[in-house]
Amino acid sequence: MASAKPKKKNPRLASGRKRARQDVKLNAANTSLRSKYRTAVKNVEKAVAAGDKAKATELFAKAQSIVDTVADKGIFHKNKAARDKSRLSAKVKGLQAQAAA
Repeated sequence: MASAKPKKKNPRLASGRKRARQDVKLNAANTSLRSKYRTAVKNVEKAVAAGDKAKATELFAKAQSIVDTVADKGIFHKNKAARDKSRLSAKVKGLQAQAAA
């Protein structure tokens, strides 16, 4: 039985081998940051769904920082980061308006 992924060929040139080594490290770092981003967004959405205004506001402040960091590093586009922050902000503000009413 063959494996699902076709085996990659090793580059011949030293520069190609180095690039392959670097790509492995960069991929791991980017994957970690992408996961951190998604977790932060998910945590804010869970707090909003639970109706916990204080926790949602606190988590949103932390999420903003993470979203900006990920956008600055180029893992997600700046516009996607801004859009996500805007949507999260609207959810948190909606929760606050709901609590006031």
